[in-house]
Amino acid sequence: MHPALQGLLTIFIGVGGCVGYFYFSNQFLDKVMFPAKGPQAGRNINRANMIRPWLFLFPAIFALGLYLAYPVVETLRLSLTDRSLDGAFVGLDNYRQIFSEAKFWEAMRNNMLWLIVVPAASTAIGLLVAQLTDRIAWGNIAKSLIFMPMAISFVGASVIFKLIYDTRPVDQDQIGILNAIWLQFDGGAGSFMFLKLAPALILLAFAGIAAYVVWLLVQPLMDSHKKAGPVQIVLRLAAGAGGAWLVILSLMNVFQVFTVAYAYGEPQTWLTLPFWNSFFLMVVLIWIQTGFAMVILSAALRGIPEETIEAAIVDGANPFQVFFKIKVPQIVGTIVVVWTTITLTVLKVFDIVFAMTNGQWETQVLANYMFDKLFRANDWGAGSASAIIIMLLVSPILIWNVVSARKEMR
Repeated sequence: MHPALQGLLTIFIGVGGCVGYFYFSNQFLDKVMFPAKGPQAGRNINRANMIRPWLFLFPAIFALGLYLAYPVVETLRLSLTDRSLDGAFVGLDNYRQIFSEAKFWEAMRNNMLWLIVVPAASTAIGLLVAQLTDRIAWGNIAKSLIFMPMAISFVGASVIFKLIYDTRPVDQDQIGILNAIWLQFDGGAGSFMFLKLAPALILLAFAGIAAYVVWLLVQPLMDSHKKAGPVQIVLRLAAGAGGAWLVILSLMNVFQVFTVAYAYGEPQTWLTLPFWNSFFLMVVLIWIQTGFAMVILSAALRGIPEETIEAAIVDGANPFQVFFKIKVPQIVGTIVVVWTTITLTVLKVFDIVFAMTNGQWETQVLANYMFDKLFRANDWGAGSASAIIIMLLVSPILIWNVVSARKEMR
């Protein structure tokens, strides 16, 4: 059959089936199950009206159950079986197996690193861009350009950045932008400024921002007039401890920046440098997600009442105080939603790692680890166990996001 006819037939059957389902189910409900006649007419009408919404919801519930609930249950079942034993039940052996593998913990460590860097960088840059573009005449054009990467697939973006990171032998022209720039440094004053001083200043700025966030988290706990619940205290202290660790780590790396010896004049294979190659991969996702964060946060900033900003200016607040003490507290709910949405994307990241390094050179992540187990090792038990772990990591954030969205709607 011609594809055009197949498409038309599919549309006809789909639309006709929906219309037929709703029409005949209503007829069956009103004429057969609860007819509106006889001494029980009023009672039957009420019963029919109680059941009718579920008739309309049934197709959606059935589809969600078929495409969401069933795969989860089946994946959980497969994670408790062993393919090499003809699908025999082995309990938690698959989980013990992956927990004993170094590659799994490498994937967990890298996923945690992605979780720290990507949501924070994407949200911070998106917020900064949203604030700055609202203050310039060509702000809408700038927003369009920054949002444009959202239209590119993860694989397409990976190919673009793979070309940026490309390495050729020393005697050939470098087509990778990063290596072409790298070869311009020769160890002189420019090299010191861009490769040592600038990174050190960035690390110091990051340490300062992290220290300020820690202060904002801990300050309410020291205020005797504000009483916080035990859960809030634990969360604030845990977040504060994490922030303090980032401050210490940043300050330690400032010293290392000045002591490291660079291989000037030699092209670098950026994607094979352990630890740093993960950051080169993160840049791709940050580049894509910044546009999303910018659009959402720009809308939130525009929704701030002008009266609060004008009152702060009248009281003598400078632009930084207006931004951090007036604007940011009013959109903190939106910032958290953007942060958690990007976090969900990070936990499931697969395309970028698969297309650029395939998990080699210590860049493995959980989704790519699951793919390797399922489709390369043909081990459905370990692969399904990995999928369940990813689901367990994603679910709390997803549930929290939905609950927060419902609270805002109320």
